[in-house]
Amino acid sequence: MPHVITQSCCSDGSCVYACPVNCIHPSPDEPGFATAEMLYIDPVACVDCGACVSACPVGAIAPDSRLAPEQQPFVALNALFYYPDHASRPAGQKLPPTSKLAPVIPAPEVRRHRRRPLTVAIVGSGPAAMYAADELLTQPGVQVNVFEKLPTPYGLVRAGVAPDHQTTKRVTALFDRIARRREFRFFLNVEVGKHVSHDDLLAYHHAVIYAVGAPNDRRLDIDGMGMPGTATATELVAWINGHPEFTELAVDLSHERVVVVGNGNVALDVARVLTAGPDELARTDISDHALQALRASRVQEAVIAARRGPAHSAFTLPELIGLTTTADVVLAAADRELVLRDLASVSDAVTKQKLEILSKLGDGSGPPLRPRIRLAYRLTPKRVLGEARAHGMEFGVTGTDEIRQLAAGLVLTSIGYHGKAVRDLPFDDIAGVVPNDGGRVIDPDSGQPVHGAYVAGWIKRGPTGFIGTNKSCALQTVQRLVDDFNDGLLRDPDGKPSALDKLVRRRQPAVVDAAGWRAIDAAEVIRGKQADRPRKKFTSIDDMLAVAATAPAPPLRRRLADRLRQLA
Repeated sequence: MPHVITQSCCSDGSCVYACPVNCIHPSPDEPGFATAEMLYIDPVACVDCGACVSACPVGAIAPDSRLAPEQQPFVALNALFYYPDHASRPAGQKLPPTSKLAPVIPAPEVRRHRRRPLTVAIVGSGPAAMYAADELLTQPGVQVNVFEKLPTPYGLVRAGVAPDHQTTKRVTALFDRIARRREFRFFLNVEVGKHVSHDDLLAYHHAVIYAVGAPNDRRLDIDGMGMPGTATATELVAWINGHPEFTELAVDLSHERVVVVGNGNVALDVARVLTAGPDELARTDISDHALQALRASRVQEAVIAARRGPAHSAFTLPELIGLTTTADVVLAAADRELVLRDLASVSDAVTKQKLEILSKLGDGSGPPLRPRIRLAYRLTPKRVLGEARAHGMEFGVTGTDEIRQLAAGLVLTSIGYHGKAVRDLPFDDIAGVVPNDGGRVIDPDSGQPVHGAYVAGWIKRGPTGFIGTNKSCALQTVQRLVDDFNDGLLRDPDGKPSALDKLVRRRQPAVVDAAGWRAIDAAEVIRGKQADRPRKKFTSIDDMLAVAATAPAPPLRRRLADRLRQLA
């Protein structure tokens, strides 16, 4: 009874650490890890010990006998794609051993002239930031301070993962455990570059790791984009998830069709949520305003339009399997011909399996019983139709002079992300990343490292990989940082930790600490239980701050406050 990795795999790699028989691949030190759509369990070598189940932060692993019907395709997926020779190997024969993850980094060598242990500021609180904190805190004596501009942490896990992917959001339980470490501190609702500067952080830390992601959408430069009725898929997902900066996004669902340009996983997420039953979504942590709008929605079809052919589909195989087993997905006859043509010529196993699934989709010719998703190929966007607001999209058929128009009340683009320049650091505007060598920020003019500055996540490598890919990415960055510390290249900070707290509170009196976040978190969960939901999010920063203010002050802070009052 081998175990199976399913759709919600985040490529964290914790299961690789836990597996005693080396049956989970690719591991983070293997060449295919960076591009693999998920990890796979060798069905022959698996000894059914269950260690990987406990290690997985998103609940993606289960015995093959306990899979839900929609998870059954993952049995063959695990067996066939990474282990094509499994049928010819005797039962119980393991793959040749490979090196596991990089060894645990050595503890920082606090030299005689150093009087303070390593102290690091991390800007951002998403997966890359939390994994970097986790790696740093494996070292005795290290102190980590995380700065986040919102009153709530965890970045895209909170605001970017579709609400019906609750298993993926389970990774926040791991982040919560990291945040409970006594050497870890949150400075939430504090914006670096506004309330504190890079130089401020270096005055109180040996180094600063920027894990700020790639917050900007790549924009489609055609006539009509930007008028009412157009938006990006990322903005819509943030609106669905209750991100406080997107609660006022104008989302018109009064037309029967929505067009999504681009066919990556985010495009699939948007189309799936917009065509899902509101009662299904009401069991998730979707924002109240989005749920209300979806209950009144008249959308009957979401068209996912791609410029290239089916073999170049950007969505991953796990997401396609998940979509086709839970939603009504159709493919027009002309697009089916494109699928069959590509199927006859491709050799890549994963691409071939995607095409096999696409070839079995219906054509949508019958009356729809529920809102559906239509995949469309070889459509190059030309312009958004409409005067005062969007009422459709005009495409050119890629490689021809043919023009097609689709009526729609909402046009969304999902064509990728782009990093945003970080104040006081160099920036590669073309690549959308901070220039770096393995996470160590490099000045492109001199080719030399920028003192005390490091990056992790999408701002380091570009918008590639999955949530768990940030684990190995953060490890690499932390290794560079610790090497520099041990080599005496990082100056000891001048300021004391207590002075940092005073500085932040003077600049931003509404700072939220870990206790404040726990108060917000607990309140959201309680609100959710009352409605039989995982949580009901606060979408107003004022509401978040009001709840955070009810958190009891930590004993040390109370003692410091009492002492300061006495001195005053």
